[in-house]
Amino acid sequence: MAHVILGLLLLGDQTLYGFKKQFESGIALFYSSSVGSLKRALDQLLALGHIEVAHQEEGPRGRKTYRITASGRAEFQQWMRSPVAGSDLETGALPRTYLLGLLEPSARLEVVDQILAGIEDGLGGLRRLAASLDSAAVPAQFQDVFDHQLATLDYGIASHEFAQSWFRDYRARIAATKTGKS
Repeated sequence: MAHVILGLLLLGDQTLYGFKKQFESGIALFYSSSVGSLKRALDQLLALGHIEVAHQEEGPRGRKTYRITASGRAEFQQWMRSPVAGSDLETGALPRTYLLGLLEPSARLEVVDQILAGIEDGLGGLRRLAASLDSAAVPAQFQDVFDHQLATLDYGIASHEFAQSWFRDYRARIAATKTGKS
């Protein structure tokens, strides 16, 4: 969530409730948030020096407006270009895709290639797991449970295959735009 906040601050200074509205209006597709989780992420970014308070209103509420710092810009750039891996690939891929327009056009294909590499790595692992389970000896009393576990694995493989196909198409669209083709 912190990196998404940094990306949003690249678009302009923002308040906590402004972030909440932005998360509700689009980012909620891949990240759920609450005011509390946003506040914790903002406090963490402040402590790291990645953001600062640009303005604080007087009064009991003292609404703060945040802005990104040079170290926050560097952290955002590093995160966008970092490998995407792990069991929850969408959590890594979708925020980068959502914020990809904040990068220079020359860097966008690099990010999509990192996402594709993570997808392909995850897909390979799931396929290897499926292959190893093909010859698994399952006691009869657990066969029904095992069948549903295999269905879950099948879903994971299908999900990764869809993501791989989608990101390959997306990469081709970006490459075509980069070369002036549409």
